[in-house]
Amino acid sequence: QVQLVESGGGLVQAGGSLRLSCAASGRTFSSYVMTWFRQAPGKEREFVAAIRWSDGNTYYADSVKGRFTISRDNAKNTVYLQMNSLKPEDTAVYYCAAGLRWTTTGQGMDYWGKGTLVTVSS
Repeated sequence: QVQLVESGGGLVQAGGSLRLSCAASGRTFSSYVMTWFRQAPGKEREFVAAIRWSDGNTYYADSVKGRFTISRDNAKNTVYLQMNSLKPEDTAVYYCAAGLRWTTTGQGMDYWGKGTLVTVSS
């Protein structure tokens, strides 16, 4: 059974940091692109960052560039999202997803996690 399990969310003050994890299991993800999305209350889902598992190439939304870093640990089959200089507008449920292509819309992703809540207080 394929699973993506996010963890690491929580409450943090503006300017603080959090590291999210996405533990992947149930199949080989070496050919996949792992993507973080987020959805704030009352808003549409938004692309955050992506990494291609095979070569580590990354892509970021302009809103998080320079503050967030996506990475992966092959041995642990885990993708991370290091979030620094957090802002209240970063408050959202963060989802990890896996697909065979780069996408900023989320369409065509094969697997999704259930999400982890990040709350940034001002």
